[in-house]
Amino acid sequence: MSYDYTSCDQDDNPYFLSGSTVMLVLYYVLFFLGVLGNCTVLWVLQRYIKLKTMTDVCILNLVLSDLLLAVSLPLWTYSSENLPSCKLITGVYQIGFFSGTLFVTLMSVDRYFAIVRAVAAMKSRTLRYGIVASVIIWVISVIMAAPQVIFASVDTVADDNSTLQCEPFYPEETEMFWKKLRNFTENTVGLFVCLPIMIYCYVNILIVLSKSRNSKRHKAVKMILTVVCVFMVCWIPYNITVFLTTLQLFNILNTCELSQSINVAMGFAEVIALSHCCVNPVIYALIGEKFKKSLGKILMKYSHFNYQSRNTTENETSNTPVKSDT
Repeated sequence: MSYDYTSCDQDDNPYFLSGSTVMLVLYYVLFFLGVLGNCTVLWVLQRYIKLKTMTDVCILNLVLSDLLLAVSLPLWTYSSENLPSCKLITGVYQIGFFSGTLFVTLMSVDRYFAIVRAVAAMKSRTLRYGIVASVIIWVISVIMAAPQVIFASVDTVADDNSTLQCEPFYPEETEMFWKKLRNFTENTVGLFVCLPIMIYCYVNILIVLSKSRNSKRHKAVKMILTVVCVFMVCWIPYNITVFLTTLQLFNILNTCELSQSINVAMGFAEVIALSHCCVNPVIYALIGEKFKKSLGKILMKYSHFNYQSRNTTENETSNTPVKSDT
């Protein structure tokens, strides 16, 4: 008879529980940085950068995906209190995961065709195709997230009727099927499909660039490659942890000690994954040439406006006649 790891008492790290003070502060810090950074990027993209290529469309949608995740962060601390909040945060997390992964992959493929297959892909790397691809990705993300939203529910934790917990509650007769399908879907997208595609694209890109002296190409790839690498650093630990939980479902890692370790690791992995929503704006500001130039224009314009306003105020004050008391 195989060991049922779900019966093992999970030794959670109290600092990484959803209701802990540490998590409350951490989520609000990520919320503030994520919303501020992504709103800034979104504003610059809409006002000062004309969307002409698939790369521009991918960056715009990646910003929207990160912003969606950032806005939802305060709900993580309260997702166990009511059903609507529980379903909302489950849906946002799942949609953010799938859409972010797919858009980063699309950016990698776009760079691959732009550099390795430049002539053949000239007609396909247009704004129109970028919009079509974006719509398809959002639809796929919603469809993949739907089952988890449907089954998301709020219930009391075992052996503690005073504590509520938001998690999927599947029908008893199909519980193992839905759990395996959830993990398999996330790992298929994150580890088994998108990750190999990214690696393949950038290996070929780096081979081509090593033979080229075109500095513009190097700069264009530098930002996208950084975005992809940061994405991997943030999300691969989560995907690996999900894979380990899948092995538990197949009774491969079926000891209480391993179960406890994986459960704690999942808490850390989720925090690392969620922090990704506020990292990309920093990358755009430090590496993205087009974004840096546009942001520089905004800052120059704003500082010039403030300087003119201050001078106008000072001139009006100096030209105001002073009444004599005599």
